[in-house]
Amino acid sequence: MLKVLRSSSCLHQARFTTGASYFQSSSRHGIKLSSPFHGVLRSVLGDKNPKLVQRVFFCSDSSDKSLSDAVSAIEEAESNSAAAIVPTAIKKPDDFLTVLALPLPHRPLFPGFYMPIYVKDPKLLAALVESRKRQAPYAGAFLVKDDPGSEATGADAEKNIYELKGKDLLNRLHEVGTLAQITSIQGDQVVLIGHRRLRITELVSEDPLTVKVDHLKDSPYNKDDDVIKATSFEVITTLRDVLKTSSLWRDHVQTYNQHIGDFNYPRLADFSAAISGSNKLQCQLVLEELDVYKRLRLSLELLKKEMEIHKIQESIAKAIEEKISTEQRRYLLNEQYKAIKKELGLETDDKTALTDKFRDRIDPNKEKIPPHVLQVIEEELKKLQLLEASSSEFNVTRNYLDWLTALPWGNYSDENFDVLRAQQILDEDHYGLTDVKERILEFIAVGKLRGTSQGKIICLSGPPGVGKTSIGRSIARALNRNFYRFSVGGLSDVAEIKGHRRTYIGAMPGKMVQCLKSVGTANPLVLIDEIDKLGRGHAGDPASAMLELLDPEQNANFLDHYLDVPIDLSKVLFVCTANVVETIPGPLLDRMEIIPIAGYITDEKMHIARDYLEKNTRDACGVKPEQVDLTDAALLSLIENYCREAGVRSLQKQIEKIYRKIALQLVRQGAQSEPSGLGNESTQDAMESKEAEKAEVVETNVTAATHTQQSDHQASDLKDNEAPEKVLVDEKNLADYVGKPVFHAERMYDQTPLGVVMGLAWTAMGGSTLYIETTQVEQGEGKGALHLTGQLGDVMKESAQIAHTVARAILAVKDHDNPFFANSKVHLHVPAGATPKDGPSAGCTMITSLLSLAMNKHVKKDLAMTGEMTLTGRVLPIGGVKEKTIAARRSGVKTIIFPLANKRDFDELAPNVKEGLDVHFVDDYNQIFDLAFETEK
Repeated sequence: MLKVLRSSSCLHQARFTTGASYFQSSSRHGIKLSSPFHGVLRSVLGDKNPKLVQRVFFCSDSSDKSLSDAVSAIEEAESNSAAAIVPTAIKKPDDFLTVLALPLPHRPLFPGFYMPIYVKDPKLLAALVESRKRQAPYAGAFLVKDDPGSEATGADAEKNIYELKGKDLLNRLHEVGTLAQITSIQGDQVVLIGHRRLRITELVSEDPLTVKVDHLKDSPYNKDDDVIKATSFEVITTLRDVLKTSSLWRDHVQTYNQHIGDFNYPRLADFSAAISGSNKLQCQLVLEELDVYKRLRLSLELLKKEMEIHKIQESIAKAIEEKISTEQRRYLLNEQYKAIKKELGLETDDKTALTDKFRDRIDPNKEKIPPHVLQVIEEELKKLQLLEASSSEFNVTRNYLDWLTALPWGNYSDENFDVLRAQQILDEDHYGLTDVKERILEFIAVGKLRGTSQGKIICLSGPPGVGKTSIGRSIARALNRNFYRFSVGGLSDVAEIKGHRRTYIGAMPGKMVQCLKSVGTANPLVLIDEIDKLGRGHAGDPASAMLELLDPEQNANFLDHYLDVPIDLSKVLFVCTANVVETIPGPLLDRMEIIPIAGYITDEKMHIARDYLEKNTRDACGVKPEQVDLTDAALLSLIENYCREAGVRSLQKQIEKIYRKIALQLVRQGAQSEPSGLGNESTQDAMESKEAEKAEVVETNVTAATHTQQSDHQASDLKDNEAPEKVLVDEKNLADYVGKPVFHAERMYDQTPLGVVMGLAWTAMGGSTLYIETTQVEQGEGKGALHLTGQLGDVMKESAQIAHTVARAILAVKDHDNPFFANSKVHLHVPAGATPKDGPSAGCTMITSLLSLAMNKHVKKDLAMTGEMTLTGRVLPIGGVKEKTIAARRSGVKTIIFPLANKRDFDELAPNVKEGLDVHFVDDYNQIFDLAFETEK
């Protein structure tokens, strides 16, 4: 940044001197300035012939030290002899074709301007002293280029420059510099004054750096050219505008006006660039420009930028001043207002502001607020005015009013009853789930016919990962309702649902009141997650507290303990989720409409993985579709050998695992090819940038366009070379991404041995196949007994006892001479003993297993069965038909035996679930006997 260095003792007559009579005093030599804009320059600068002006030197921040030493050195040199600046017995500047090279770290030196620098190199300093003694006080001053590979700034960067020597220093110098006269040397401080432009042509000596130079002259120009005249007048006009906004430059221009001497256009351009606050590269461009018109244009741009900076600075200062004055005025008025109200006894400003805030909330919707609520609000507002602000009751009342007035009384979102749109949204978000979608569409259709929708309580039950929570979001989007979710898993405090009493410190309303405040409407869709996992603690039973919330006959007047006013929740659509319906208390379950979600078969999982999971995971990992090919065989293997659960959450995790490894693989491929590619690209970009800058100043538009076209072709070729290969994930290399298969074939036997039968079971994770095995332990007359293992529950133990009894009765009918059960101790085992098993659907399977062992007959291949037995041989219905059917398909079972009472449940299944299965419905075990041992006939 430019400094104005002035003497502090007194005002002296200014003397702005150069080594080649750059500026000469018109008053001293009587030179008449006849240039057409001399009068304009003086008229805009004000004082035409001042008698006293300040002593001013122009320099740049060439070091971090104080510049007072430089000023004193210059003044001392001038006081000793005027010839100290321009010695009379030295050679002319034109004679110096070999000069010492002085690095300028901060700004270039322009002809006619002083600049003090510090020379840290002892050899260079000694050479300068020696050349001054030999009547050759000239050197070349060249600006140092920035080091692109270094992040050092300030003093560190300058220190690095002083450490450069020889060719390294020469490579860091700009070619064009200034021939500078050495006016004085004080220690390591050298004061220079610029004379003319130089260009380095050849290296002469490395230490100290000495170079051969050519003296540059300005290109010829027409002094009477109207364009040059207009540009120069615009420069002067801009200088005048800058003077109005900045007092920093006023002394510069006034001194220049008094000593303008042999004035011309090139010097006007140099002066404008030298005193501007532009960076060193922009000033170097002006120094390198030999075309007078272009130099004027560049200087004018620098002045215009400086003008804009001053305008911004002035606007910022004005804005800050106005802000400060406004705040001070407001503060004084507030203090006066408080003092006046205190004298009049009206010190209720805080309460009045609170009252106004609460009234502003309720006034727009005053007609929609129920009368009993509006009455409570008015009473509390009056109470607030009578309370002291410092009392605890004041804060309780304030918080109570804050909640009362923040609720959306009577504000409902506009529901969308478009069934086709809802169908499209549900199909976009979820695959399958036909029964769930039909129920939602029925709800929308009823709302359209009635003109209004009444809130219902829907409970989605199913194993984890089948999409119960995301279905709630899709329903809200289809209905155009606001969505709010809260999980009640492990909830043990009734106050979380019904709220706290206001008498408690830190009391809060319940979740429903918080929900209404959050969504801002009285008819949101509220998803109550994990309702089957409600806890029960010392603070009451939350399941019982949920009864009022979820009862369609009561929630029109839901009473929160904190608000203590009835709230209408009849328009709220409640959607609950649960894994196991059996753990939900009966009264709470009675208020819900259960929609079971059994899970997905392999075909459905393939569609979900391909259409939803893979696409979302690919986008989340930043992988493009053309970079990866995940085959159907790989997905099928992933589903069957890694993710057999009913839902798709585990499948999603495995797909994410694959794409994370693919992302790492792609990044590693790019990193291996990046050093050479990026290096060339960055070098190319740097060359393009440099050429573009030169093109703006010197080259023509045609040259710039040609260069840009060539660089674009090079960049496109480089991009094509770096394109990564497509990653293929198939069944063969799937283990490299997700590890070894977790599951093997569920069927342990291709041909079941004697006493082994496959049953179908239901779990919270979905359906599964279950083998039941029996074997003979010992044989002897009267040793008939039954031994059970497999971590069976009480129900299955009872089923085993019943099965043993029924099997003996059937064996007596089918083979009355067989004394197997009377004389044999039988061991019945259910594999996977670490897993607890209980339930009333394994009776027929156990009977078949016992009879297979007793009759020495194998059970029919590809057969699975389920059903509970009575002592009379009747087959009782079971649950989980869809889950068990899906499990049978997954295990490759072709023939299934179901109780006759479950035929209706099977008929409701989707066709793709029933496809390819031979299903038999029985109501007596004799029918099972014929089917199981059919091959032995």
